[in-house]
Amino acid sequence: MTEKTDYELIQMCLADDTECFEELVNRYKNLVYSIILRQTRDSEEANDLSQDVFLKVYKNLDKYTPEFKFSTWVMRITSNHIIDMHRKKKFETISYEEYSESGGRVSATALSPEAEFIKRDQTERISKIVSELPEMYKIPVVLYHQQGMSYQEISEKIGEPLSKIKNRIFRGRKMLKTMLADAEV
Repeated sequence: MTEKTDYELIQMCLADDTECFEELVNRYKNLVYSIILRQTRDSEEANDLSQDVFLKVYKNLDKYTPEFKFSTWVMRITSNHIIDMHRKKKFETISYEEYSESGGRVSATALSPEAEFIKRDQTERISKIVSELPEMYKIPVVLYHQQGMSYQEISEKIGEPLSKIKNRIFRGRKMLKTMLADAEV
């Protein structure tokens, strides 16, 4: 028995075969979760947002067009959902206690409070700058550097030629370097 393509599964879902949607979720849940986790740094929130993304995917299956790979379409929905989530949270504040509880992890090689603050600040600044990259560069850069995927795996996942992936990662790095240099000023 041959494995069904994403498009075949989508058509079956649209014909009310819900088990086919479960197969689509199984194929893409790790990708969606890892992208969201990288942005939120909270596994519970990433799980919740992943479910939200798949609800959006399910509700919009009839809008999917096969001219794009399904993985690209799912990644676009994921990215847009994260952007929407950030917009909603933009003006939220948290107390010092909540911040300390969520970010103050003690380890055997614990840094001084000052060093921990500097490290966390640098990580947040870099994450913010990465999030400002255009999607066409951000997704390959994140998948390569933060998810450890190879150029070939990214090419297959996004549905773009290998040469384009290499080019986008190169240009994305170059843009990051410039943005980081500008942020230092």
